[in-house]
Amino acid sequence: MRFVRFWRTALALFLGLTFFTSGMAKLYYQHQFWGWIGPVWLAEKLQPFQLGLYVAFVAASQIVTGFLLITRRFWLLGAVFLVPMLANILFVTISLQWAGTPYVVSVLLSMNVALLLSEYRRLRVLWSEAAYVPPPTQPVRTIKGHIVWGTGLLLTLSAVPVSYVALPLSYWLALGGIVLAWCSPFADSYSLSRLKTTTS
Repeated sequence: MRFVRFWRTALALFLGLTFFTSGMAKLYYQHQFWGWIGPVWLAEKLQPFQLGLYVAFVAASQIVTGFLLITRRFWLLGAVFLVPMLANILFVTISLQWAGTPYVVSVLLSMNVALLLSEYRRLRVLWSEAAYVPPPTQPVRTIKGHIVWGTGLLLTLSAVPVSYVALPLSYWLALGGIVLAWCSPFADSYSLSRLKTTTS
């Protein structure tokens, strides 16, 4: 069971970092954001076909989906979102006849499917009547925790326009947003402890 949790977390973080950095690199000032998967110049390449806005939408979706996977709070939702995104990217790269890229995307899609299969008990409610019963060890989520996580997402997204004005500050905003979202479980714990105190 620990092994399953380990490789599931590793897959989620890898896919999250892959698409988070890919989206940021496409939208950042002069593409000055690290990312191993590209191309960062996709908007410029497709602009003559009036597809610049489409590329910006895909990049923003990659940022949000990657953020969902990295910060772990809503990682399963991020994995679900990643399926149509990867399928879209796969067929675009096949249509444009990019050598090698469809194979890379196919591997990433297979990894994402494996990630989803690891949580089939939670997802089977989509096609069966079997109810999902969460384990007693599953952490309780609170409104305060959601607010902290959402604030982290907004901070991270704000890094993109800030990069055109103050590039070093934008990196701190991106990192700070991720760290803040990672701290959302502490906000959950604090809210629950305050609730127990007031009810006792």
